Amino acid sequence: MPGLLHVRVNASQCFIRRKHFISLRDSVLALTLTALVISAPAQQRKRVVPGTSIVPVSNQAEMQDIGIRAHTNLRLVVPPVADPSEAPPYLGYGYETPASLACIYRVVAPIKGCNPNDTTRTPNGGSQTIAIVDAFDDPDAASDLAQFSDQFGLPFNSKKFKVVYASGTRPNIDPTGGWEVEESVDIEYAHAMAPNAMLYLVEANTNSDTDLYAAVRMAANLIRCGRTSTCPAGSQGKGEISMSWGGAEFADEAKMDSLFTASNVVYLAATGDSAGVIYPSASPNVIGVGGTSTARSLFTGDLIQEIAWSDAGGGLSFYEPTPSYQSAIANVAQGARALPDVSADANPNNGYWVYDSVPVDGIANDSNWWLVGGTSVSTPLVAGIINAASTVSGHFATSTKDELTRIYSEYANHQAYGNFWDITYGACNYYSGSFSVGGYDLCTGIGSPKGLQGK
Repeated sequence: MPGLLHVRVNASQCFIRRKHFISLRDSVLALTLTALVISAPAQQRKRVVPGTSIVPVSNQAEMQDIGIRAHTNLRLVVPPVADPSEAPPYLGYGYETPASLACIYRVVAPIKGCNPNDTTRTPNGGSQTIAIVDAFDDPDAASDLAQFSDQFGLPFNSKKFKVVYASGTRPNIDPTGGWEVEESVDIEYAHAMAPNAMLYLVEANTNSDTDLYAAVRMAANLIRCGRTSTCPAGSQGKGEISMSWGGAEFADEAKMDSLFTASNVVYLAATGDSAGVIYPSASPNVIGVGGTSTARSLFTGDLIQEIAWSDAGGGLSFYEPTPSYQSAIANVAQGARALPDVSADANPNNGYWVYDSVPVDGIANDSNWWLVGGTSVSTPLVAGIINAASTVSGHFATSTKDELTRIYSEYANHQAYGNFWDITYGACNYYSGSFSVGGYDLCTGIGSPKGLQGK
């Protein structure tokens, strides 16, 4: 459609400006939905001091949610530049960009220090399909992803990004804005690591387990055959599903494990942002992605080392036994499923730059740029890295177990640390009772990705 328009609320008046990817119909809907989010004029929204840390309402779980609904695993920091005069990365700040993360995890050729102010080379790999599953609707998903990609020089083809409604109709917006920023995080950093993969955002009607798992089934079909319905026999599509959400473990969770077994699909889920284990990352058919921290020099911004993030989820499952692929860590697992499997940067204090147009918990941020952390960001990042690695090797795993068996076999044969950074400093878990040590540990698992081999 020529003359595409984007409607946006600004203070007490509206204006229309030309922007790609959103039709007039969607623009009017975006205005309506945004008005629902903003219960007062924009100038009355809360303004907080730059550097303030925010735990979104969408993270918060109540006792009655266990086994019923899931929650996000992210934290936000209001950027130190409230009204940017230049685009991120802002000189003098050591927050992570697609280029700095690709440098750390060697998705691109690394440079010394992987400094966000100096590192500009972004990935250009990926193939097949990545599907992101989230709850509620983000009306600005496509335009935010385009803005993010343009900002950091990432390849972006609008034909390779599609939003799919799991129920067949557009979900409501999350009035807190928490799930919208979750969707921005997920699509932006999966795309950042594998920008040439087909990317689907599958939106569940709500954050109920029933709706989210229906969306997971649909995501698997989209990967295998590009359809929302059951795929025909012999479908050859391959790829990854990223689930940044989760909830407390529950007694019958193992009955859900079969949901994550579609052929040629690798499932990843966040291990959470507090001590202990959450589901679905606890499933033996899911790669549980934990969190680390990139420790940087206060003076130069250069990377010093990667360490454990003290708030990252992990531990031993109450309900899932040790899967066969974890036999090499039997002394740690003690008969239980051990988490995480792998990890990546998740500390909001040195967070990822994320572009999100929807206000979060009523807080004003005129630039729409946030600093985001949590295992909600490490999960899509690792999904993108696995996709890029599979593209280079020409081998997409036939299942999650196939992927994890390869990773843990390399660990057992002392080959893993050619392909993963072994995190050996820091503590996590209840009472900070688990430590990062050489080899597998309950803070960071086997470690964080190191290049595009062995995954």
